[in-house]
Amino acid sequence: MIIMINGAFGVGKTTVSEELSKKIPNSFIFDPEMVGFMLNHMLPSELKKRESPSGDFQDFLLWKNLVVKTAEGLVETYGYHLIVPMTIRKPDYFEYIRSGFQKVSETHHYCLTATKETIFNRLRERGEDKGNWCFKQTQRCLDAYETYDFSTYIDTNGSQVEQVVEQILQQIHFTTEV
Repeated sequence: MIIMINGAFGVGKTTVSEELSKKIPNSFIFDPEMVGFMLNHMLPSELKKRESPSGDFQDFLLWKNLVVKTAEGLVETYGYHLIVPMTIRKPDYFEYIRSGFQKVSETHHYCLTATKETIFNRLRERGEDKGNWCFKQTQRCLDAYETYDFSTYIDTNGSQVEQVVEQILQQIHFTTEV
């Protein structure tokens, strides 16, 4: 099984993913940002500028493909469930990755939402500097999640992490009871 946890930076994806990985045996977190960091580190400057003038590694031609291929390799090699926190707002990228994941394993997607104010508060609480990449992406993400279908949505405003995790576990019909 693959569980995609999507949403704007600061909405709680990593925290929810960490708690899910504690509740779901034989699971671990696969963070597609690591694929982006790898490509950003290894690609020559002229390729990076040509493929991603904005600096968003998700625009690198190989990124989507490597995310799916890496998930496939992880599942086939280790047989574990993957929990995949990611901020993905472009519908075509989302569909490519989700459909690729579905070919690998049963895939569930949850888009965590919150108000801009809540997200900004959470970003400041985790030590982000106002005006950095995370803050600049917030409105773009919120607009995309409202405009396009990134279902299933979970509102995290005023919710405890445990409540969000339990909601996901119920929706995938996973029980932690023995």
